[in-house]
Amino acid sequence: MQTIKIATINRSENPLPEYATTGSSGMDLRANLTEPVSIKPLERILIPTGLFLEIPQGFEAQIRPRSGFAFKQGITVLNSPGTIDADYRGELKVLLVNLSNEAVTVNNGDRIAQMVFQKVESVQLIVAEALTDTDRGAGGFGHTGKQ
Repeated sequence: MQTIKIATINRSENPLPEYATTGSSGMDLRANLTEPVSIKPLERILIPTGLFLEIPQGFEAQIRPRSGFAFKQGITVLNSPGTIDADYRGELKVLLVNLSNEAVTVNNGDRIAQMVFQKVESVQLIVAEALTDTDRGAGGFGHTGKQ
């Protein structure tokens, strides 16, 4: 397995994200807050991390929910997965939403999401008059009839 090095500026007091186990796909992201933030039911909020990344061309960072945070407290990443493009140089912020019935408090240093790096390919769309036929055709959402 090849290890890609990504230049990172950390303006938080939290440690750099790292893999929790050798088999982990994602690195936990932590909140960088000067005071606790309460997220009301169905409220969405951007939480800063204090991290700035220089992602190499041909890669992206995906921001995904943490399963425990979602299951135990009802907090998830709203635009999941969020995409951080290779040419973005601003602070990494995580868009959270509270899907529970109670307010949830996020404190500085709390693990709020996970970040997964993926290779991406560039494509060029070309205009066509028709597409090749398949057994599925235009069947979409629920077209197999399975419940």
